Amino acid sequence: MDTEAGLGALPPVPGTERPVPEVEPGLVERWRSEGGELVELLARVRERAGGVAAFRMGPTPTVLVTDPAAVQHVLARRPERYVKRSHRARLLIGDGVMAATGTAWKRQRRLLQSQFTGTGMRRYEQRITAAARTTAERWDGYARAGRGLDVGREMHRFALDAIWRSLTGHPLDDGTERELAAMGAVAAAIPTLPSDVADAREAVAADLARIDAVAQHAIEAARSGAAGPDGPGLVHVLTDAATERPEYDDRLIRDELVTLLAAGHETTATTLTWLYLLLDRHPTAREQALAAGAEGSAERRQAIQALVHETLRLYPSAWLLPRHAAEDDTLAGYSVEAGTDILVCPYLTHRDPELWPDPEHFDPRRFTAPDGRPGHPGAYFPFGIGPRACLGLQFALRESTVLLEHLLPVHTPTFSATPTKAEYGITVRPGGPTPATLAPRSA
Repeated sequence: MDTEAGLGALPPVPGTERPVPEVEPGLVERWRSEGGELVELLARVRERAGGVAAFRMGPTPTVLVTDPAAVQHVLARRPERYVKRSHRARLLIGDGVMAATGTAWKRQRRLLQSQFTGTGMRRYEQRITAAARTTAERWDGYARAGRGLDVGREMHRFALDAIWRSLTGHPLDDGTERELAAMGAVAAAIPTLPSDVADAREAVAADLARIDAVAQHAIEAARSGAAGPDGPGLVHVLTDAATERPEYDDRLIRDELVTLLAAGHETTATTLTWLYLLLDRHPTAREQALAAGAEGSAERRQAIQALVHETLRLYPSAWLLPRHAAEDDTLAGYSVEAGTDILVCPYLTHRDPELWPDPEHFDPRRFTAPDGRPGHPGAYFPFGIGPRACLGLQFALRESTVLLEHLLPVHTPTFSATPTKAEYGITVRPGGPTPATLAPRSA
């Protein structure tokens, strides 16, 4: 049965497709002259032309997609027509599952999928909890000593510890943490690197070498049969696969390992940092979550998950999902020609006032109250939807929830300064440091 027809959609009548509405060229020129962020241009495009809209950055139009039904069509119903061409972080992650395409992607995805759902997630539960306890103990020490901390740096340290334990079976040590800081340096440099691949690689060669050395050490340890104190991890899954699948050579294992490290900590750390900044402005949301139920109760866990979901609504893990039309198609009644670049934008869909009343307001009750959020699957998709949705969705939600269960009842960060803007790279990051001191939560 045809998937789209099975969902109740009728095929378009041939010849009735319309051209995608296109904004006037002057809009793009004004944006360029102002030196604004891409998200500002996209917001103007949507405002002028709607949820499926075209604009020109060059000779051919790019189509912006924010309408929920069109989002679902591109990402979930017709993913074979709207494909990924080249991941912006390929320089860092190589041919890992996030950047892979075609048959290679299907093989890699199949191998990893079982590790992040159901039984697979239970393997990592204790490791996530151990990372959360380590962070909670460190925060207790800061509070006793009256020492300051940077909340963003702390969230990165926790998330990196959680994924490192899951990959290797070892807790994160200071030396590994220092070396893996190179991942952030490469990711931050990507938007400004030369377009030539060789020149770009040369510009970050030292950082890539540090990352490669850490990855190779982990691979060799797994191959030797050595498991960490928590037992074997995901690296062992990859090295075991190499015994039966020749494509899993050292390079591909390195690429998968770095992909899991980068994706497995950057998005979670950023979400948690935004959450603490939002709670600083909306302290009653913290109290409401803790009052929802006793420690360890399902009610409190649901309320804490709502804090995370509302943060992801405002600052989705991937704010922009580029695709490429591999063949002609009809999208929401509009004709899309093969070769068209498509930009699906969760950030703008999540802030659409027709979908989310008062969309700029932080209100976690959207995710606990009946009918608090739109029912359409294309209205909320911080990790994407469809076959290329983020593998680590459940892992990220679990580690965020576990950490907050440990920290929220005990400490309230008081920020001495907060970022005044966001940075729109691969993720939406706070645009500056987040220094704070810790005070016990009021009784």
